[in-house]
Amino acid sequence: MKIKLGLVALLATLNLWAVTVGEKPKEVVISGENGGMAKDGAAWDSSSIKDKVYVMFYVDPDEKDLNSAFSDALKAKKYDRKNYASIAVVNLAATWKPNVIIESILKSKQKKFPETIYVKDKKSVLVKEWDLADDNNDIVIFDKDGSVLFYKAGKMSKDDMQKAFKIIEAHI
Repeated sequence: MKIKLGLVALLATLNLWAVTVGEKPKEVVISGENGGMAKDGAAWDSSSIKDKVYVMFYVDPDEKDLNSAFSDALKAKKYDRKNYASIAVVNLAATWKPNVIIESILKSKQKKFPETIYVKDKKSVLVKEWDLADDNNDIVIFDKDGSVLFYKAGKMSKDDMQKAFKIIEAHI
């Protein structure tokens, strides 16, 4: 019986910092050899997810188009940037493509979409710290306090998209 209780306790702690709807995830900083902001290499700190509703895409470059329908529909909504922001975190460790090429693409995207925050995750930091899906395309929506409102790993269905938009619109 003690072994079973110990195993249950161990399994519970292993997933302690996983992204959970209704909870604020562990604070994470991505910097230095782990990555950082695409525009200037500065550290990215998850504590900056506050004061607005944030939609974060955590993307394996090989799966970049998996949720393009959601991304396009999100852009078309033209939410007021005073209340809404977007983050694209690129999981560079999840691809065979050379980082230098992806980083160049990210810099050009940052110029084209200056209101989106682009982050390079060179060591799958958010996979390890938040238990996000690796080798995938994840969507996480945060409220103005940084708590998770919605999480989806993989392709968003039409129902997922409708749910996500209702959540965003209820909180902006």
